[in-house]
Amino acid sequence: MLLNLFNEMRAAKVPVSVRELLDLHHALQKGVVFADMDAFYYLARAILVKDERHFDKFDRAFAAYFKGLENLDRHIEALIPDEWLRKEFERSLTDEERAQIQSLGGLDKLIEEFKKRLEEQKERHAGGNKWIGTGGTSPFGSGGFNPEGIRVGEAGKRQGKAVKVWDQREYKNLDDQVELGTRNIKLALRRLRKFAREGAAEELDIDGTIDHTARDAGLLNIQMRPERRNTVKLLLLFDIGGSMDAHIKVCEELFSACKTEFKHLEYYYFHNFVYESVWKNNLRRTSERFSTFDLLHKYGDDYKVVFVGDAAMAPYEITQPGGSVEHWNEEAGYVWMQRFMEKFRKIIWINPYPKQAWDYTASTHLVRDLIEDKMYPLTLQGLEEGMRYLSK
Repeated sequence: MLLNLFNEMRAAKVPVSVRELLDLHHALQKGVVFADMDAFYYLARAILVKDERHFDKFDRAFAAYFKGLENLDRHIEALIPDEWLRKEFERSLTDEERAQIQSLGGLDKLIEEFKKRLEEQKERHAGGNKWIGTGGTSPFGSGGFNPEGIRVGEAGKRQGKAVKVWDQREYKNLDDQVELGTRNIKLALRRLRKFAREGAAEELDIDGTIDHTARDAGLLNIQMRPERRNTVKLLLLFDIGGSMDAHIKVCEELFSACKTEFKHLEYYYFHNFVYESVWKNNLRRTSERFSTFDLLHKYGDDYKVVFVGDAAMAPYEITQPGGSVEHWNEEAGYVWMQRFMEKFRKIIWINPYPKQAWDYTASTHLVRDLIEDKMYPLTLQGLEEGMRYLSK
């Protein structure tokens, strides 16, 4: 039965394997869930989906599969002769219920009136005593009160289907196919992690507590340990102004995500290309600058360096002394980039322009050559590839 669900998952590009499908079968055989659509939804998601980025695609595939089953149920019901349904319905009635139905003129009269109102009604209705709806006293509907009626729909206490969960699709912003956002960027940046325990001993060490308590013959001996933190050191340099103005929003989101994910984060700004100075406050860029030489000596080679810029400029801004459009630079930009490459072990360049557009700019080729082709697009996939390289 679950083969079609598995096929829907694959069609929705959820990376699920036969191993996970067999695990789901095994869980059902062991009775982990039974006759509960909500519970099955959460069980299937927990077993079949290994990355929260795919939750939205899972919801769509799950909905497609089970709505298909609902349509199949309706098709089967349509094949059942009307006379069989009437007899089965009449068998379920008590003598009192038969008498109540007769008060409306009999079952045939009740069905005829139901069809008539169904044709007349043009919109959803709740409450009242005539239209087909919910919460009223009409003989037709759901969740209301009338001893002589026909239930229509799934309102009232008959709710509880997982459709209310998957139709809400709360995980759309996690989907790796949607536009970048701070949440998605954080997920991509988590590829770059190296944990160590540091700081004060503020976290309960469960294993240590059990071990020391056992050694002390059952006398409770609580052990604490430092928290586990990401020890990666990141040096972030943003191109600001000019053609980068079109990318301010996504760069702000990237910066915000980096500040959340990395405790050891340093950042600076430059314009078009890095020269002898950089700055941290754009309002004071002319009065408060930091020497690039000082920067190279201040941070150790264990820092991961990320340049963020469109790499779109005149080639002479990279290759010639005095090439800067803002000031006279004594040394060409490429000289400074070579110094970065010699100092730091891992450097990448994040480009907000689509990868297919890079070939149209000569300066982009120059930058890619200088950083040994470690340029990545500012997309989820590009960020993940860049973080994967930095984490090696």
